[in-house]
Formats: sequence, C-alpha cells, structure tokens
Amino acid sequence: EVQLVESGGGLVQAGGSLRLSCAAFGFTFDDFGIGWFRQAPGKEREVVSCISGSDGRTCYADSVKGRFTISSDNAKKTVYLQMNSLKPEDTAVYYCAAAPGSCISDLREYDYWGQGTQVTISS
Repeated sequence: EVQLVESGGGLVQAGGSLRLSCAAFGFTFDDFGIGWFRQAPGKEREVVSCISGSDGRTCYADSVKGRFTISSDNAKKTVYLQMNSLKPEDTAVYYCAAAPGSCISDLREYDYWGQGTQVTISS
C-alpha cells in the first residue's frame, strides 16, 4: 500500500524555521518525484517545491526560493522541506505527494498524497 506521512508542522513566529518530513511507504522511491504543496484557507493548492527521487533535481516556487530547501534521504525514503525566514503568508496546510517520474510542478500529475500537516506563522 502506497502511503505518504508528513510531520513537522507547528506554530512559529515570523522569521522562524520549521522542517517538514515526508516518509514514503509502498513504492520504489527512485521511480518517483516527490512534491510539497500547500493550501491556505480559501485558496487553491499550490506547489512549493519538488525533488526527483532518481537524480535529486529540484524545483521551487518563486515565493519560497532562497528560504526553503528540499532534500531527500533515499535510504530512509524520506523527503525534507527546510523552511527558513517564515512569513505569515506561508501559513497553510502542507502536503507531500508522489508522481511517477521526476520532479513535476503540476499537481494534477501526482497520484499519491499525504494527509497534510498544519503550518502556522504568527506575525
């Protein structure tokens, strides 16, 4: 059974940091791209970052470039999202998802989704 489990969300002040983790189960990690997405209340889900399981290629949304870093530990089948210099507008539920192939920014290509973890940034 394919499963993605996020952890690491929480409440921090603006300027602070959080690290999200996404543990993957039930599929060959190298054959997939793993993406982080977020959805704020009343807004559409948007891509934050992605990483290719096979070659480590990454992508970032413009809004998080220079502040967020995605990485993976293929042996642990876990993807991390280090979030620094957090802003109130980063407040959202963060989801990780898996898509066959490489790093893809289109959420429609993702077949498997985690349950989400809440990130709240206070001003």
